[in-house]
Amino acid sequence: MAESLRRLVNIGTFTVLQDKLERWLQDYYLNTCDQNVARGCEIVELNAKVQGQLFKLLSVCASEGGMYGGANIIKSRLLPWLGQNFFTSGGSVTADTTLSVLADSASKDRELSELQALYEKSLDDLEAELNNTKAENQDLRDELTEKKIELDRSLRSSTSEKMFSEVEIRELRKKLADAQDEICKLRAKAGLVDDYERKIRNLRDEMSLSCISPTVGKWDYLDGDFTDTLKTYRYTPRLTSVLSIDDPMQRVRQQNLIARFNDMFAQDRLDALDTLRRYSDDHENNQRIIYTAISEAFSVAKLAFRQFKLKVRANLAKTHYGPDTLEEAVQDYINRNNDLYDLPGMVSDVIRAMNRNPKIFLPPDASFAIIQPFIREAVKMAWQMSSLAHPLDIAVATDAELFDDNKYRRSYDSEYTAPLVNHHIWPCLMQGIRVVVKGEALTRRGASLNSPRRGRSPVRPLSPYPRSRSRSVSPFRRSRSPSPRRSMSPEY
Repeated sequence: MAESLRRLVNIGTFTVLQDKLERWLQDYYLNTCDQNVARGCEIVELNAKVQGQLFKLLSVCASEGGMYGGANIIKSRLLPWLGQNFFTSGGSVTADTTLSVLADSASKDRELSELQALYEKSLDDLEAELNNTKAENQDLRDELTEKKIELDRSLRSSTSEKMFSEVEIRELRKKLADAQDEICKLRAKAGLVDDYERKIRNLRDEMSLSCISPTVGKWDYLDGDFTDTLKTYRYTPRLTSVLSIDDPMQRVRQQNLIARFNDMFAQDRLDALDTLRRYSDDHENNQRIIYTAISEAFSVAKLAFRQFKLKVRANLAKTHYGPDTLEEAVQDYINRNNDLYDLPGMVSDVIRAMNRNPKIFLPPDASFAIIQPFIREAVKMAWQMSSLAHPLDIAVATDAELFDDNKYRRSYDSEYTAPLVNHHIWPCLMQGIRVVVKGEALTRRGASLNSPRRGRSPVRPLSPYPRSRSRSVSPFRRSRSPSPRRSMSPEY
């Protein structure tokens, strides 16, 4: 019994019946007569099904009370409904009463549904507001974290700057104390120091004049600019010495020059070989010309820089004083004025030196000035490398020397089992005894120092400058050596 009643409750038939009545009322004036009758029959059928279920439940309940159980209730309540006025009179329960009860039930159901909808809406609003609050809290946390990170960075930077300033102050105070001690010592020995400085200046002037006198003509046109720069130059002591290997100026210029050295091998050298190939198809001779040009450029640049540095030292020795050495002042001046050099004159000297070399040649109608752009760039690079506090230089090399794998790599057309160098293609760049960039050499068996000398033809111009001399060489010979290939920059 209880299970049948529970199943009837779960079906919710009265709720469905009420919904159908409401929809019928809403659509009553829109429906046709047949549709309204069909709706009424549908509701009557549903009501009959519900009443059938209720009568079954009623009979089950009455049977549970025995033969006489529930009989009085059935007689007093149901028998009046089974009379002749079943559809017109409802006994003690009128139609109005039944309708009012149903209306009250329906209104209560609607109120409950409205309250439930309002409750769900309020829950949704509260949930949305909670999500917005969480998002705002997360933004505030992120902003607080960023502020903490910025504050920590500012505190660390201020602390490091403060420590650095304190270190500088200590170093400056130490230098000031040393300078004051030095001044006291110099004042105590003023007479002797004056005599010694006078003698030293005289000796340095004599040495500089004796060194510069053989080539004084080369620097005559620079005397005006050179003197002006020395007059306006004022040496400012630095915290780190300009002669240090870790000096920023030394590191930056050295890295740029090494990169330029590699670019000249990879690009400028090949362009010069292309130019030479228009006049001579002897590939080995063209390689020798390029190597001779770069070697002579370094030789001329080192000689010119040595004379330039002696002249700077001789002039600064007259006015230099302070705790720092004269060599630091000289190097500082060179770093600031490293463009005071006679580039056209040095290019002419390189071409003249190539003319005197018996191992290279060109046809009578050509001169070594055809590769003047390459020579010019080589001289500029060699001067810049020589002017470093720790200069860069190329290794000394000769033909038929024993191949050194630490300084050179073999060319693609070399005999890899040959121990001797036939000729060098590109020099090895060094700093002292340290190899900075490897060069390139061609090795062959039977390499010898005695290369065949070329006969001299009448006269040919060699330099575009007025003071260049002329010479001629024998006609060129053809070589069976393979054509050059473009390679990457030398190895470190």
